[in-house]
Amino acid sequence: MVKTILSTFQEVRLQTEAICKPLQTEDYSVQPIVDVSPPKWHLAHSTWFFEQFILSKFKDNYSVFDSDFAYLFNSYYNNAGERVLRPNRGLMTRPTVKEVYAYRNYVTQNVMALLNENTDEALLELVEIGIHHEQQHQELLAYDIKYLLGYQPTFPKYERAFLLSEEKQKQEFISIKEGIYTIGHAGKDFCFDNELGVHKVYIHPFQISNRLVTNGEYLEFMKDGGYANFNLWHAEGWDFICKNNIKAPLYWHFTNGVWKYYNCNGLEEIDPNLPVTHISYYEAYAFAEWKGMRLPTEFEWEVAADQLEYGQLWEWTASAYQPYPNFTKADGALGEYNGKFMVNLQVLRGASIATPKNHSRKTYRNFFHASLQWMFSGIRLVKK
Repeated sequence: MVKTILSTFQEVRLQTEAICKPLQTEDYSVQPIVDVSPPKWHLAHSTWFFEQFILSKFKDNYSVFDSDFAYLFNSYYNNAGERVLRPNRGLMTRPTVKEVYAYRNYVTQNVMALLNENTDEALLELVEIGIHHEQQHQELLAYDIKYLLGYQPTFPKYERAFLLSEEKQKQEFISIKEGIYTIGHAGKDFCFDNELGVHKVYIHPFQISNRLVTNGEYLEFMKDGGYANFNLWHAEGWDFICKNNIKAPLYWHFTNGVWKYYNCNGLEEIDPNLPVTHISYYEAYAFAEWKGMRLPTEFEWEVAADQLEYGQLWEWTASAYQPYPNFTKADGALGEYNGKFMVNLQVLRGASIATPKNHSRKTYRNFFHASLQWMFSGIRLVKK
């Protein structure tokens, strides 16, 4: 197990840096909106996690790289002390990118040395959490880099492209029988605490689409006045799109009579056969209403998952993010990881093209606010 953890740790650390390799130094500190953290911050925060929760507790006589970094690169762990407020992450031009990479190397080498001398089970479990935590930030890096480049006036290309594939299969609806089903993570492999505890759910019979909604289908919704018909929207969603003048998915631009969008290849004409992405929950709900259908609950999605092809986009569900029965938070800072966010958020299921390998499973519960578009999100429909 130690060798596996060690090799995975090394691989994940290198992958984070590979995602950032195409960036210019000027890109690393940009924070265009509060939801987008600078790449430099991601590099440092995922490193601080290992220093704070592993090296400082398990490595004898460990000397922190810089005593200011805990304040600069803590995210939301109140138990770990004070921190820079999230909207201010982009104000930090110091430490420099070079210093952050030196910090990463310092912590990486110390964790590797620790794993070569200590095989304590509690240590290995924490390193595994740290690995999955960094993989989450790899996906967030993909979202954030796309945003900071996608809002440049010249729409620059990004060499490490995260590109979607066509939904080629003919649309069919898979029938799921009613019954009592087991929900949650029951295996011995890794999961996050919000996937526990395992419990039973009664499911009514339903039919779920075998593919995601495409750009072409979404364009039909737009042409039919979907963004102008308040009857399709939740009141909160209607207020939000009106206040923010939202009339299309994120990164879409109506140019010279043609809809185009920004992807990692620059600004291109929309491909109608690709799945529509960068959709908020508000938009996903309104589209489903327009189609005379609905979104699946997260429990329906999990029950159907073995019969679905998924992994291109995180899929909005109709379920609010709430604790499962018998869910318990860990003590201390790690107990803040998921539990304190279980209010005013919506669950997404599946994975996306930016999800690292071995980091997806059918019980994985992603969660975001209903208004957000910047993540790789899509729509799968269920018949009413």
